[in-house]
Amino acid sequence: MNFNFLSPVSDVVLAHNELLSLQALGRKIRIHSAQKGIPDLEGVQIAMLGVLENRNDVNYIGEEFQLNEIRKAFYGLFPGSWHTTIADLGNINKGESVEDTYFALKTTIAILIKKNIIPIILGGTQDLTYPNYRAYDTIMPMVNIVNVDCKFDLGDSSKPIKNDSFVGKIILDQPYNLFNYATIGYQTYFNSQEEKDLMDSLYFESYRLGDVSKDITITEPVMRDANIVSIDLSSVKASEVSLNQKFSPNGLTGKEICAISRYAGISNKVSSFGIYEYKPSKDDDITSMLISQMLWYFIEGVNYRVKDDDFTDDSSYQKYITLVESQELVFYKSNKTGRWWIEIPFLSEINNKLKRHTLLPCMHQDYLDACANKVPDRWYKAFQKNCV
Repeated sequence: MNFNFLSPVSDVVLAHNELLSLQALGRKIRIHSAQKGIPDLEGVQIAMLGVLENRNDVNYIGEEFQLNEIRKAFYGLFPGSWHTTIADLGNINKGESVEDTYFALKTTIAILIKKNIIPIILGGTQDLTYPNYRAYDTIMPMVNIVNVDCKFDLGDSSKPIKNDSFVGKIILDQPYNLFNYATIGYQTYFNSQEEKDLMDSLYFESYRLGDVSKDITITEPVMRDANIVSIDLSSVKASEVSLNQKFSPNGLTGKEICAISRYAGISNKVSSFGIYEYKPSKDDDITSMLISQMLWYFIEGVNYRVKDDDFTDDSSYQKYITLVESQELVFYKSNKTGRWWIEIPFLSEINNKLKRHTLLPCMHQDYLDACANKVPDRWYKAFQKNCV
């Protein structure tokens, strides 16, 4: 197994880890160290991976960064009643070029996913989502990405990739594997009208910050359908983070970003999870602790995953049928969890992308809306993509 790209966790972090309680996370996970090398991955379900790459930041001025403070904070937390085995594989350092770093990350993620290990990527700039996405090229035909961000990050795809334009590259670069892209927590004044129009024309999903803050549960069905989750720390409000991390007075709270991270963990489909745009500062304790708690909640969610989307057994679900504008809508409710799905009609005459997307996660409210003769927005967009 080729993990030559990985450098071990810093001795400073390992020395700090030795002072922790034997019950702390750092004493229970398998850590890549200079002394012992890369840990055995047999039985590992989650692997942390740092990527020290930030050269595609639109504001890059040559600064370096490390992830030591995040690891110290995370190692010091105590696990829940978990059954998963966690490894920390250390870091991917900057390559000779950004493309070298991309290749190393893409290769490493592909290896982990094929071993049914969920990689947690700590960056670095958010353009690292691009090689994360490309790692799926040989794994699955279509991929759903959820970006927790105040911006859409579509950018100008004709220009070199940057941390504010990587989604444009994902959409246009071959092979075309992107099925759905959703942005959670966007703030309208940070996005041009052209980007909003493009999101609408491609039937992508977007959830405004105000709507998310009003009802955080609207993000759960979106996460349930995601393969890749990418979180930009600039989506978090300035009062929740340290000095260099501050971006906007408005944003998600620490509680909200942790809830979203847990929803990502609970999703049976999420197979890679990344937190990006980390910028250390002298008062870094707040940001490091927030990131460590986001990691904690994601892992907590993974531990509580329930296989509840098998609808071959009639006793495992309830089926509801409604009629909206002469269109029959079919809903399914899991008896195990109470979670809802809506059926997307399969159009056999169209060579479409939805052959494995016939059931779309939704909310109870979508069923109530359908009963009130209102077509659910997620269903409409998925149906339109099916017809393209």
